[in-house]
Amino acid sequence: MKIQIINGPNLNLLGTREPGIYGEMNFEAYLEELRNEFPGVEIGYFQSNIEGEIIDKLHQTGFSADGIILNAAAYTHTSVAIGDAVKAIKTPVVEVHISNIFSREDFRHVSFIAPYCRGSIAGFGLSSYRLALMSFIGI
Repeated sequence: MKIQIINGPNLNLLGTREPGIYGEMNFEAYLEELRNEFPGVEIGYFQSNIEGEIIDKLHQTGFSADGIILNAAAYTHTSVAIGDAVKAIKTPVVEVHISNIFSREDFRHVSFIAPYCRGSIAGFGLSSYRLALMSFIGI
């Protein structure tokens, strides 16, 4: 099974950015934990602060991966284009958020991506990614 994780803007700063909200672990260390926990799953990883690069990665993997875990970060609430890209591909997508977006500012309560996703997971810290991965492998 091939799962692609795509992270959006500012998630390259995990571990140092607002640790009270996003935690103290960087994503590369967490990714290593996921790969060790799920050795039978090929987990690809991509992060970009650039909207078009995220769309390109969705197009690249959206017809070959078994699943995509997408944390579009702030683009979740602003990008019709990323929503359109999710809608256009065949691979199912699970939207994830580290924080509970519904307990934050009102503008974060709207997702332009969620309507085209298999599901959304928010508020479980980095474990949101684990839950999304488990949803793809049927645990």
